[in-house]
Amino acid sequence: MIKFIIPAIIVFLIVLFWEKINETIYKKFNIKINYIVATISILILGVIFALLYF
Repeated sequence: MIKFIIPAIIVFLIVLFWEKINETIYKKFNIKINYIVATISILILGVIFALLYF
């Protein structure tokens, strides 16, 4: 049960605070990494779903 709840909470928090995360990264590194973070998030979700499938 925990393996379903923890990823759901992590994804929810990322979606909830996306603007603040993006703004902080832009201030710190002076680059917008919207697409990079989105791609990494999708890959992580893919790995989680693959692990749940097998």
